[in-house]
Amino acid sequence: MNAKQRLPWNTTPTEPTDAETTSAGVLDTHRRDFMKLLGMGGLLVAASTLGVRRLEAEDGLFAPNAESWEPHAYVRLGDDGIITIMCHRSEMGQGIRTTMPMIIADEMEADWATCRVEQALGDDKKYGNQNTDGSTSIRDFLPAYREAGATVRALLEDAAAKEWGVASTEVRASNGTVVHTASGRTKSYASLVTTARSIPMPAKERVRIKSPSERRWEGKRMPSVDLVPMTTGTAMYGADVTLPGMKVAVISRPPVWGGKVVSVDDSLALKVPGVEKVVRIPETPVPSAFFPLGGVAVIAKNTWAAIRGREALRITWDSGANATYDSTSYKATLLSSVRAPGKAGRAVGDVPKALAGATKRVTAEYYMPHLSHAQMEPVAALAHVANGKVEIWAPTQSPQDARNTVAQYLKVDAANVTVHVTLLGGGFGRKSKPDFICEAAFLSRDIGAPVRVQWTREDDLRNSYLHSVAAHRLEAGIDANGKVTAWLHRSAYPAIGATFAPNVPGAEPDELTNGASDIPFDIPNMRVEICPAVAHTRIGWYRSVNAIHHGFAIGSFVDELAYAAKKDPADFLLGLLGADRVVDLSKAGLVAPASNYGATWTDHPLDTARARRVVELAIDKSGWRGAKLPRGKGRGIAIHRSFLSYVAMVVEVDVQPDGTVLVPKTTVAVDAGFIANPDRARAQMEGALIMAMSNLLTSEVTFAGGKVVQSNYRDYGVTRMRAAPHVVDVHLVASEGLPGGIGEPGVPPAGGAIANAIFAATGVRVRQLPVGKQLAGWQTRATDGVRGGA
Repeated sequence: MNAKQRLPWNTTPTEPTDAETTSAGVLDTHRRDFMKLLGMGGLLVAASTLGVRRLEAEDGLFAPNAESWEPHAYVRLGDDGIITIMCHRSEMGQGIRTTMPMIIADEMEADWATCRVEQALGDDKKYGNQNTDGSTSIRDFLPAYREAGATVRALLEDAAAKEWGVASTEVRASNGTVVHTASGRTKSYASLVTTARSIPMPAKERVRIKSPSERRWEGKRMPSVDLVPMTTGTAMYGADVTLPGMKVAVISRPPVWGGKVVSVDDSLALKVPGVEKVVRIPETPVPSAFFPLGGVAVIAKNTWAAIRGREALRITWDSGANATYDSTSYKATLLSSVRAPGKAGRAVGDVPKALAGATKRVTAEYYMPHLSHAQMEPVAALAHVANGKVEIWAPTQSPQDARNTVAQYLKVDAANVTVHVTLLGGGFGRKSKPDFICEAAFLSRDIGAPVRVQWTREDDLRNSYLHSVAAHRLEAGIDANGKVTAWLHRSAYPAIGATFAPNVPGAEPDELTNGASDIPFDIPNMRVEICPAVAHTRIGWYRSVNAIHHGFAIGSFVDELAYAAKKDPADFLLGLLGADRVVDLSKAGLVAPASNYGATWTDHPLDTARARRVVELAIDKSGWRGAKLPRGKGRGIAIHRSFLSYVAMVVEVDVQPDGTVLVPKTTVAVDAGFIANPDRARAQMEGALIMAMSNLLTSEVTFAGGKVVQSNYRDYGVTRMRAAPHVVDVHLVASEGLPGGIGEPGVPPAGGAIANAIFAATGVRVRQLPVGKQLAGWQTRATDGVRGGA
């Protein structure tokens, strides 16, 4: 999809609500009322309340302008005045197709109504890294976006100055025109394109980035450019793309990682109306990295025929070495692993001595199962291989990885592979792995026609890359004043590296800097270790990666320590942060290499003042200090630093008599440095909370006989409307600091905060996930005690 999307012409950015923080959404309509409105045919009425117009016939997709000119990799100018901004990152709901153009257009002094966004092809030489993972789209590229816009602005100013025969210092750009300051004469950007083509790019000293006071749109509310097509069903996702003569393929893959086909009887499958061919895909030996698992593909005229054909296959499998993988026994293996010393990721002071001398010792073990990305849109990819060329359309988070992996898999030159990026119906890390794209390319080459490979929900759950199962053991010593004097934390979880390299015994100490060894607590004696854990299925990154289980275990354990010290959890947490300081981890026991999400510790140090600020903000805005809640209701608090951002949460729960956990309200405080698009930041925090609720309360992938037990949402639970919070009050700390991540940092603190709120409401400690039915009968159980809220 190399098409352009018109930006909404009547959307006006607005200022943040106050100088300190921004909170609450633009639309106050309750989600349940909004869905009811949709159900009554009120879509257009609802859309009008959002400040966007109906989709007109000329909107949506545009062909590139034949007269356009590209002065910058991100920007194309047309003689007709149209400004096309190339979005080189993938859109999966995080809003990059809005935020990136907004930043560039702001620096360009462009007229927003003349701007279009076009999805870039995968091209590392032109765009650099396009992998939309790790919350990097703004934090890694903000300076590049600003420089792109400022460069084109300076170029157009130079063009106007040349036409007028004046110095460039005598003109200035303003909203799509260049003004001669002395005379008031103006020239439109469109009229300057011809001259701009013929002059040199502006000198470096001419490229000036705007000051904060000059910005028109950065840091302000901006509706999504994809809102109308997404709402009206015209948005183009992976499964929406069609080509003449296209076939559809559905694949039966080995149910056990490393398994292979022994024999296949396809006679019944070939009798299904619409089925045209059955194709064997070779298995890739473990570890398979991004290559396909292999299996048997059914090629058909349509998806339904392909699915029915697959159901009719009779396959005998050799399950291989991982056929004994069982979640119950593996859980015991992990817990055994964390009860013995591991490799140190951080070591400072004398932990054994401090534990021995403590007034009170507290120990707890935590467990989190495998998780599935479970994105709304199962993966799909369309490939057309012809005349030595490979053309792909896919909802991929990483078009470059797709391009290079397909080239390697088919043994062709990467220059002959073109990857078009569609919208992603959710990603969470799954769609950066191009195994499904390789499948489509292989089958297209085999049958000599375009092929779309369609995964089902069951495929997504049973054959994907899963978030790692994990166990944690934490032990701490507390002195007579309730101060933590010793901290011992051991983790065990299969490494993502096991998907790419053989004989990987477990994660490395450096992976602990995903929120375990780099905690901002003031503890004189600390040791954080990683213990062995062998992988028996494909492990892949998942939104927030290891920070999810680190955040759950650490956030929960801090609350347990507060209870043991007989202190208010919020006060205890603030005390644990200690004095405001920048922690020099090289002098605080961190074992090299000390990664920091790809950034330097100089640019993004561990700053306890920022941690304290979000905790205090969450306390203040949540009403933590107010009246205690009745039994069955409770508040929990937690903080986590991940992806260079600091997020604190206060979650309020309402535990029903049957053990169902509802979340009426959550307060979120975020310090992510400069935030370009506050609306998207708020939405990301809201979505992170919903995802964390699923992670904590209902989601679980288990194995028996090497196979995934779950198959669909009926047995892989996700948060439903009833449980979703009525209020998510997000407060963004105003800052001009270097940006941190937004998409992932909201998940890790939510797990601990929810678990702590459950304890406050019921007195039941949640140490094993998912919560599931653990709270059934909580009202009659003997517990640790109930705090009733704050």
